[in-house]
Amino acid sequence: MDSPAAKGLTLRSHTGVAYRFDPGALCLELLPTGGPGPYRRYEVLHEPADLAAWAERSRLTPTPVLEISEAEVTGMRELRDALFRVVIAHTRGEPHPQGDLETINAAAARPSLAPVVAPTGERQWSGTPSGTQLAATVARDAVELLTGPYAHRIRTCAAEDCNLVYVDTSRPGRRRWCSMEHCGNRSKVRALRARQSEEG
Repeated sequence: MDSPAAKGLTLRSHTGVAYRFDPGALCLELLPTGGPGPYRRYEVLHEPADLAAWAERSRLTPTPVLEISEAEVTGMRELRDALFRVVIAHTRGEPHPQGDLETINAAAARPSLAPVVAPTGERQWSGTPSGTQLAATVARDAVELLTGPYAHRIRTCAAEDCNLVYVDTSRPGRRRWCSMEHCGNRSKVRALRARQSEEG
């Protein structure tokens, strides 16, 4: 998994309210960009500029300056959809779909983004990274997550109408919501209203 010093994503609810969401891993940051089946309507990765914008919002530090082809955008969508199905199966305790595992493993086997020390002493990425290298980096992060110490903490938000997936990296391991300021707060409000109606 990548560094915990995440930038976090800014998402919008169906009512237009913006909130912060930190899924805890680079690979899980890819899932809110769309997905298979009913999640296709949320698709945001249409062209190279969209994938570059996602990389800028991600926890990758520094933001890589990428050369991305249309085919690599298609490849990233395929990787995301495979990852989506594998992660959902994982949270349900179901077998990982074999074809999707093969997609993730094939992407992970390619060269990934390579960090180097710049003459200034700062971290940067070697050369001009490609979309394929970005996908390899995401896929390797997925392998680390699914086989690592937090694999049992990959969860779906506890809200009935939220499908966001995160890994609980908190020390107590009791995170239930994608975001306390969004779904967590909505749950508190509902609980408060329920108590008030019972008291009334």
